[in-house]
Amino acid sequence: MPIVTIQVTREGTTPGAASLTAEEKAALIKGSSQLLLDVLGKPLESTFVVIEEVDTSNWGWGGLPAQEFRRRRASPTG
Repeated sequence: MPIVTIQVTREGTTPGAASLTAEEKAALIKGSSQLLLDVLGKPLESTFVVIEEVDTSNWGWGGLPAQEFRRRRASPTG
């Protein structure tokens, strides 16, 4: 029984959206399950997919909180 965990930032994919849409989540579940069927032969009904939406205040990269990293990257002076 495979369990797939997908982590995405809670930003949405369209302007003004605060999270993924139900349709986007359904597509991620379907695609992940299909991939495990195609690659490992795991039946769709035995694959569990968990989608975790991570608040932007709870992650970072480059040694900085995500919003600060983005702010610095967007600034012409860095």
